[in-house]
Amino acid sequence: MPVSLHHIVIDAHDLPRLARFWAEVLGWKILSEKEREVVIGPEETAPTGICFMPVTDPKAVKNRLHLDLTTIAEDRDAEIERLLALGARHADVGQTGDESWTVLADIEGNEFCVVRPKATLIG
Repeated sequence: MPVSLHHIVIDAHDLPRLARFWAEVLGWKILSEKEREVVIGPEETAPTGICFMPVTDPKAVKNRLHLDLTTIAEDRDAEIERLLALGARHADVGQTGDESWTVLADIEGNEFCVVRPKATLIG
């Protein structure tokens, strides 16, 4: 049997704060909170979650791996405003302005994208 994805791990300076940010972004909950790791997910039995692990070094360059988020409805602009209100900020990673996605960064500078709603991705 092939392996399966268990957690996406994000390095963090303030584990509880970053975990709370992402839990709020995704509508997930804190599943486990320990001194050296915090795990969030949609529910206890979910096959995949996000795990936050401590680091001391500062983030220096653009992430080589990032999350793409989407909305179900046509309210992408409203969702981007909600994310900004939670503490996200716009990030410039060299985009031209013609992209169909918006690049944001979380409260510790990790880039992520908000892409077109799922309904408009097909076709």
